Amino acid sequence: MSDWTPSELAGLRVSYAGGRLLESDLAAAPLAQFDAWLRDVSAAGLPEPNAMVLATVDAAGESTARTVLLKGADAAGFRFFTNLDSRKARALRAHPQTALVFPWHARHRQVTVLGAAEPMSPAENAAYFRARPRDSQLAAWASAQSAPLESRAELDRRMAELEQRWPEGTDVPAPDFWGGFLVRAASVEFWQGRPSRLHDRLRFEAIRPGAALDDPGAWRVRRYAP
Repeated sequence: MSDWTPSELAGLRVSYAGGRLLESDLAAAPLAQFDAWLRDVSAAGLPEPNAMVLATVDAAGESTARTVLLKGADAAGFRFFTNLDSRKARALRAHPQTALVFPWHARHRQVTVLGAAEPMSPAENAAYFRARPRDSQLAAWASAQSAPLESRAELDRRMAELEQRWPEGTDVPAPDFWGGFLVRAASVEFWQGRPSRLHDRLRFEAIRPGAALDDPGAWRVRRYAP
């Protein structure tokens, strides 16, 4: 049982002040608004501002969520990479519908994306893999993500073996079990904390499937109660 009392937890409450999000503040399309907020939180020094919570549902209907890193945002959607045999990748193949949440607490902001994920092409996967730090390339080979491990030593041993297999100065090939997903958004909601929990929630909703994130004519904006 937790040692925290209800009053202690209530005492953690933060008063959101100094921010607002009016319709007149929004960019014309969701990509421009997301880019503006991402640049703002990055300039403010938030650690890993591209960290996002990814929620999935697997073939058995079991839901789960984890934090991954955004590696691209453009007119098509939001991109991230993972082991294609991981729990998240298996779930997305079974049920492509997903949600992304960017929790920028220090700026009293949050962005929520609802959409469907689709695999990225082998060429896109290989291009990004070549841009990764060498240790990250080796780690992609070393970790059978989501599979049980007997111990930490097992993972360290795999890494040491791979460092010998591909010594410094040699190219590390992209594994065929590693790649990316593109999340095509159906909605992108921007949340701004306000006093008294009367927050601002403005949501871009796609007028048609596959709407480009940089096309103002492809989206409508609605305000939702906090």
